[in-house]
Amino acid sequence: MFSAQDVKSLREKTGAGMMDCKKALQESNGNMDDAITWLREKGISKAAKKAERIAAEGTTEAASLNNSAVIFEVNSETDFVAKNEEFKNLINKLSKTLVDKDVKTIEEANKLTLEGSSETIEEAIINLTAKIGEKISFRRFEIVKKTDSQVFGIYSHMGGKITVLVVLEGATEDVARDVAMHAAAMRPLYLNSESVPNDVLEKEQKIMKEQLLNEGKPEDRVEQILVGKTKKFYEEVCLENQIYIKAENKESVGKYVSDNGGKIVKMVRYEVGEGMEKRNENFAEEVKNQING
Repeated sequence: MFSAQDVKSLREKTGAGMMDCKKALQESNGNMDDAITWLREKGISKAAKKAERIAAEGTTEAASLNNSAVIFEVNSETDFVAKNEEFKNLINKLSKTLVDKDVKTIEEANKLTLEGSSETIEEAIINLTAKIGEKISFRRFEIVKKTDSQVFGIYSHMGGKITVLVVLEGATEDVARDVAMHAAAMRPLYLNSESVPNDVLEKEQKIMKEQLLNEGKPEDRVEQILVGKTKKFYEEVCLENQIYIKAENKESVGKYVSDNGGKIVKMVRYEVGEGMEKRNENFAEEVKNQING
């Protein structure tokens, strides 16, 4: 029904003990998502606050030109290659190629001619992969447009490990960059409470309710307590609702922006490797493999 590796994986994702993870998998017939939910309902795990374990290497980048901007991610197998000058040169050319184009899929983007080159994006990545001897992957991108009354805010953290692109209406670029910096640090999942999908909210409220009942709270008070817990949930996952990291009076990001004459229109946040599987080889083994290969 489930393996020792499943137990190990659940431990890594939730921080729960081995026996608790085993019990959770038994209770959920080996379904990993259900096991995580079971642990959270029992108050054993706070998995919702943990990001997927990130291990894929590479970089994220964003650039703007007039009323157009792009944010994208390119992956490599090792951080060593991500710091390679030829890899950095590819990233620079990609940003210039994509920033003002009207393409929506990787397939469409791959057919574009790379800035300052006769190669397409796809050909350039294949050729760099062959030259370096390590797989390079153009994973994802989003091109964002704005109006003349709007501004872009771009912030990159840890040399491109995290990049955020935001659009604000009626505020300055400095305010927009502040919001992007906050989003890089605080990892919001949604723009505001209205953008949280109904199924996500319902699942969270079900977990909250189970937690409260397991704690012995009276059923007639649970709904009342849920109101406050839901507000707290929004403060954790929604950009507008989060407490602004630079605020001295604990005002929200939305309040900070509105006090500066603006409104948040859009946020895109990329973190290298989020949701991707981890490579288990260590660096010494990688070097050995390359030498022997």
